[in-house]
Amino acid sequence: MEETIAGPEAARIPKQRGDSLPEAAVRYAEERHWDVFPGTWLEAVAGTHRCSCGRSGCPLPGAHPTDDDWEGRATSSGTVARRLWSERPTASVLLPTGRTFDALDVPETAGFLALARMERMELTLGPVALTPDRRMRFFVLPGAAAKVPDLVRNLGWSLPSLDLTALGEGCYVAAPPTRYGSQGAVQWACRPTPANRWLPDAEELISPLAYACGRSR
Repeated sequence: MEETIAGPEAARIPKQRGDSLPEAAVRYAEERHWDVFPGTWLEAVAGTHRCSCGRSGCPLPGAHPTDDDWEGRATSSGTVARRLWSERPTASVLLPTGRTFDALDVPETAGFLALARMERMELTLGPVALTPDRRMRFFVLPGAAAKVPDLVRNLGWSLPSLDLTALGEGCYVAAPPTRYGSQGAVQWACRPTPANRWLPDAEELISPLAYACGRSR
């Protein structure tokens, strides 16, 4: 039987809180104990928005680290985060993976299909971010990046054939309300709440995610 996404995709996204970038950074550090660090930001130049890095053709304008030492600058201290964003209130909010969480990155279409399937399976989800470049990132326990290749192979799939990536140590994700160039802002498809403070293991989500990625190829 063919599976469909229940309801319009837009209707599945909860109303977003109106936090500023500094407020969001402090809240992630204080409420979730996530490490945060400020990234690049958008600058208005000749009627368009360009990345503060100044690089022509920047692939991720306004949402990438400003230097190579970003891992060392990440902090879970609300006090430090408040100071960092007071110095640059327009900086993007970036979260390193491989510490308090990893992220399973899939195409938006596959992500919505997987969400519908997970709801029917009554799986407990962690936060899920929706990016303006039409990707969905499922937050899971650290260690997923090392396990996903074997998990996918055990399900009978070839990882290169699925547009599914596990982001772990040495990687990062942009958090709401960070903006990517002119594409829009990162949003929460499933926002962080006290109910999802305890993250699922990648093994719990990999089957519906692999199925959805296979279906949406």
